[in-house]
Amino acid sequence: MENIHHRQQSEVAFSDTDASGLAHFSKILCYVENTEHAFLASVGIPVFSNSNGWPRVKISCDYRSPLRFQDKFEVQLSLTKIGNSSLNWKYQILKPDTTLVAAGEMVSVKVDSTGTPTAITEAEKSKLLTE
Repeated sequence: MENIHHRQQSEVAFSDTDASGLAHFSKILCYVENTEHAFLASVGIPVFSNSNGWPRVKISCDYRSPLRFQDKFEVQLSLTKIGNSSLNWKYQILKPDTTLVAAGEMVSVKVDSTGTPTAITEAEKSKLLTE
């Protein structure tokens, strides 16, 4: 994946697995969300405040290979587009041997306290583009 803005390594916790011993599909999306939040924090953009937040409004995920309890993995996140109020991302999750676990895209929208989309400021755009 090109233009990786953030990488985050992690390990599958027991609580992330289902009865088959595999990481539950919903946890894969949580790993991506955690990476998105880590990236925003690393550039000084709050994920949530009393005045705004960044909910995901669209997400896709192609599951390619399972993760099991205690498997190590890396989430790679790329910012592909900054809109007026939205951020488009691509992500992939890889095992240490580079086996692709999952890949997809998502869109986050900056909203105000009422849930109404609000413009991404020039200062925020600058921070997002520094990586």
